[in-house]
Amino acid sequence: MAQRLERTLQMLCVGAAMAFASATAVLAQNCGAADVPCEIEGGSYHMALPAAAAKGIVMHLHGGGGRGRGLLNSGLAAQAAERGFVFVAPNGEHPENRWTRDWSVKANGTSHNRDDALFLQDVMADVRARTGVEDGMVLLAGFSRGGSMVWDMACRFPDFADAYAPLAGAFWDDMPEGCAAPVRLFHTHGWNDRTVPLEGRSFGAVVQGDVWESLKILRANNGCDARQPARNSYEGDLWFRHWTDCTAGEIQLMLHKGGHGAPNGWAPRMMDWFEAQAS
Repeated sequence: MAQRLERTLQMLCVGAAMAFASATAVLAQNCGAADVPCEIEGGSYHMALPAAAAKGIVMHLHGGGGRGRGLLNSGLAAQAAERGFVFVAPNGEHPENRWTRDWSVKANGTSHNRDDALFLQDVMADVRARTGVEDGMVLLAGFSRGGSMVWDMACRFPDFADAYAPLAGAFWDDMPEGCAAPVRLFHTHGWNDRTVPLEGRSFGAVVQGDVWESLKILRANNGCDARQPARNSYEGDLWFRHWTDCTAGEIQLMLHKGGHGAPNGWAPRMMDWFEAQAS
């Protein structure tokens, strides 16, 4: 009798779990495609689910003037799906600004109606509710202005993601005096980037920050020894700096010979680095 009751309870639990998984899958499929974004208060985002049960979330922020739906066909989206991660691409929306599809990067001389640091947290909460992915690692990546937003998130809300992968965008002036906690960050930049030069550039009252200064702030934040040089390595046309003397977190820098864009193999490299953080 007791065994029969235990078996019945087990079957009920399995059935409930299957029903919950089915319900979340249906809920997630109601939106997220290129033509049907998921709407939340304050904005929207696009999403792609892996074929099997998701083991984490990869969020990618578009550049200034871009759209989240355009990232659904990106290399990072393909890598995320292949490796079992939910891929999320929020939409930057600031109709009051010159670039209406942008991010509220912290900078002198700018104001925004929406605080995207809070918006991205709302997006993450909605993604988790729709997919049922409560655990698992999170990667936040971004390009250009989206990359600068990644730096801001890493500095202001370091617990938002487990790892950060900005591309061709760093802090804007005024630089932060410090950040909230150590982080794992892999920055990629083009040596010949004229849109976001490594030393930054001025737009009048608004100034793109210096990538080297951004890295200096992060090194202090992670407790790196300022007296010790970084370890360098090379791989064809790619140049790397690895700060290995930090007391917490991790900082990697990859420079390529190109301009304002990603080098070949950027997406799988970032995913390899991201998944390695779990070990």
